[in-house]
Amino acid sequence: MCLSIPSKVVKISDDETMCTVDTMGVQRDANLMMMEDGDVGIGDYVLLHIGFVMNKIDEDEAMASIDTYKEILEHMNNEERQRAILEDDECEARGEKYAEEIKT
Repeated sequence: MCLSIPSKVVKISDDETMCTVDTMGVQRDANLMMMEDGDVGIGDYVLLHIGFVMNKIDEDEAMASIDTYKEILEHMNNEERQRAILEDDECEARGEKYAEEIKT
């Protein structure tokens, strides 16, 4: 099961097809091809699925969700936290590599 943690957009590529998001202190690339042009800007909060920005959400809603995730993390031991991060980071369908594959 995938949980989409709200992520803040911190950078957008010149061609506006990719962005860098910050998810609770972890930065990663995300694909913007599922969004309308100009729909997402720096500072916006978004939800991701397999490396794609799927929608933009309100900052208050994002903060409430992040607070809930922080509460969940408090109940996990260090090994469980590391495993959760590793499983997400090893997702093959993420970012620029996947974007190049679907273009062809």
